[in-house]
Amino acid sequence: MRRDEIAAGLAEVEERIGEACRAAGRDRGEVTLIAVTKTRPAEDVRLLCELGVRDVGENRDQEAAPKARELAGLPLTWHFVGQLQSNKVRSVVGYADVIHSVDRLRLAAAISKEAGRCGREIGCLVQVSLDDDPGRGGALPGDVLELADRIAGYDNIWLGGVMAVAPLGEDPAKAFARLQDVALAVQERHPRATMISAGMSEDLAEAVAYGATHVRVGTALLGRRKSFVR
Repeated sequence: MRRDEIAAGLAEVEERIGEACRAAGRDRGEVTLIAVTKTRPAEDVRLLCELGVRDVGENRDQEAAPKARELAGLPLTWHFVGQLQSNKVRSVVGYADVIHSVDRLRLAAAISKEAGRCGREIGCLVQVSLDDDPGRGGALPGDVLELADRIAGYDNIWLGGVMAVAPLGEDPAKAFARLQDVALAVQERHPRATMISAGMSEDLAEAVAYGATHVRVGTALLGRRKSFVR
């Protein structure tokens, strides 16, 4: 049964997070698991919710929007973790509680405007580029503080902290150490911006070691992804 498969994946991921927390001298309660459910049906999300998962991540609006509508009655926090184009802001703001990929002021302004229009408050994380690859999104580390300051000044959104993806081919521990430095600098100016969204299926232990408060796990939890079909 699919429920048994997901339960087994969840138990394994929980054990890995617990081990990473113990190794880092951290409490398990300091790390939130975000189940990344892109390409997965709404029924998988429903089963995750039944198993106690409350945070769900999606990265494609055309897939996430109908899924969120179908599951609107469930006690879930929806995280948008993919790159976000301006023309998708109105839709994403309609269901996402936290947007992890804010990497430019223009995007933050659009989120603020749309959140006000629909009477919501949206959490925003500054996506930090750890490899200077514009194709993967993210603000340069040297630009993050100014961007965070500006985001914190907007209405209808709140600055949650930072997010990053480890560069391909680099030791993730070194990358997440750099992210932690940026995160601490942001927290010095904005003490409530404590979220560090980092770590996925293959590198969650390294992320936890360097302060991640939210790990985004898909494959290790739900198995290899299938192609998304509209």
